[in-house]
Amino acid sequence: MERLLSGSGRQCLSWLIQQHSRIFASLFSSFAPSVSSQSSLHSQSRIVALSHHASFVPTQQQLQIFSSLQQMPHRQRLVLASLAVRSLQTSSVLGVRKSPYSNFGHKQKPPTKWSFFYCTFLCVLLTFFVGFNGMDWIVKKLKVDAASAVGSEDGNAASEDSEPEEGEGKKRKKKVGFRDRKIIGYEDRIRAYSTPDKIFRYFATLKVVQDGEIYMTPEDFVRSITPGTKQPEGLGLDSFKKYDPQKESLKDLRARNPSESSSLSTDSIFYKLGEHGLISFSDYIFLLTVLSTPPRNFEIAFRMFDINGDGELDIEEFYKVQEVIRNQTSVGMRHRDHAVTGSVDHGLSSSLLCYFFGKDGKRKLTVKEFLDFQRQLQREINKIEFERYSDNGQTISERDFGEILLTYAGLPSKKMARMLKRVKRKFKEAHKGIQFEEYTAFWKFLKSINDVDTALSFYHLAGVSIDMETFRHVAKTVAMADLSEHTIDVVFTLFDENNDGELSNKEFVSVMKRRVMRGLEKPKDTGFVKLLNAMWKCATTTTNFLD
Repeated sequence: MERLLSGSGRQCLSWLIQQHSRIFASLFSSFAPSVSSQSSLHSQSRIVALSHHASFVPTQQQLQIFSSLQQMPHRQRLVLASLAVRSLQTSSVLGVRKSPYSNFGHKQKPPTKWSFFYCTFLCVLLTFFVGFNGMDWIVKKLKVDAASAVGSEDGNAASEDSEPEEGEGKKRKKKVGFRDRKIIGYEDRIRAYSTPDKIFRYFATLKVVQDGEIYMTPEDFVRSITPGTKQPEGLGLDSFKKYDPQKESLKDLRARNPSESSSLSTDSIFYKLGEHGLISFSDYIFLLTVLSTPPRNFEIAFRMFDINGDGELDIEEFYKVQEVIRNQTSVGMRHRDHAVTGSVDHGLSSSLLCYFFGKDGKRKLTVKEFLDFQRQLQREINKIEFERYSDNGQTISERDFGEILLTYAGLPSKKMARMLKRVKRKFKEAHKGIQFEEYTAFWKFLKSINDVDTALSFYHLAGVSIDMETFRHVAKTVAMADLSEHTIDVVFTLFDENNDGELSNKEFVSVMKRRVMRGLEKPKDTGFVKLLNAMWKCATTTTNFLD
């Protein structure tokens, strides 16, 4: 009885009442016959109303409870039945009084999946625009899409560029694929933003077996400063060919790789750098300094460091001139010695010092001799560039000449394709070519591009159109360069957008100035470091405006 009247017994009996009302109703009538019929019917109807029918499979514990109920005295069964009915009525009342309201306004709702995704999207969008300059990227993509939508003509130009030139038996150019374009783009970024140490280690191709020193060939040097040219397969950053100067000469090495080499004369300026015409890292820094500095700056520097005023410099004075001028160039400002990689500037090579100051180092160097060295270096580089496009070493096509002029232009690829296509269409039938003498004469004209800019500006202010005859007159009187009519015709075809026979001097001069400097005047960084330095100076510098 105590076990049945306990909490577990009443709970089990209430469960039996709720789940199996019919069976319990029959038991109830037998357990409590003395209960009034009205009360019994009322209780049974409430039990039936609050329960649902289901199949009944009693457990062992339930069978024991049923047997105990049958053995109970009549009075105890009445007490137990009344307790069970009271428990059932209490639970039903509580169920009826359960509040139907939910989701009150003051209760904080958990975040949904959509709100989580929305917040994540906003964070990614903010990072894209602030951290990665996303607006410029979108504008660039839109420009590319717009250009491709209206530039079907330019796409045909790219396919036509792979055709062979007529009249010269020129070999069919290999069309640049997707992989090569990505590699060329990566190498152009190295040329534009990397340190001189990394550029040298990327484009150098030879490593001497004896001392492990890394060297560039003259072709490697030109490739390192010429955008759009691809490094040979299998060569790259810290990947070199083994070279033993005791067993193999540089001429034999060039003979094994004719497609990657050009013919250097025995009196080439590169042989002044060393016996084999190879370029060390110190020579590389020196040559870049010479190429990126106008002759006028060297004249001023020679006069400033000429202590006795005889117009000549000894070896110590020349070292000072070299250091000052190098620190003013973009290459010198980015250069740092790296002893781990072996890229350390040891100064001029012994062969170059011997060329400038004699074997004993006591001879003095004049500014005229140094400027002659600069002109010879420019001529050698022009010859290597010319032979890269020439099959016979004598002429190049008009289109190739235009491509050389636009190498450092920095123009959009679609616009360059249109310009080159105009040249190719015009000279496709009357193909004459550009000779090396005409090429060097135009380079002489470019050396005076600043004076030419002033002269063309005078013509523009006077309202005089710049036609071919005017252009030739300016070249002859200002730059002392005798340009051929064919060369001027190619230049006008390249830069004459509206085909009116007049030159747009603004774009022409800006492109030619970049061509003269070979892109070496550009800073070798993205400008972020300069921005931080400027912010630091503004934060640390205090100015009293009341003084």
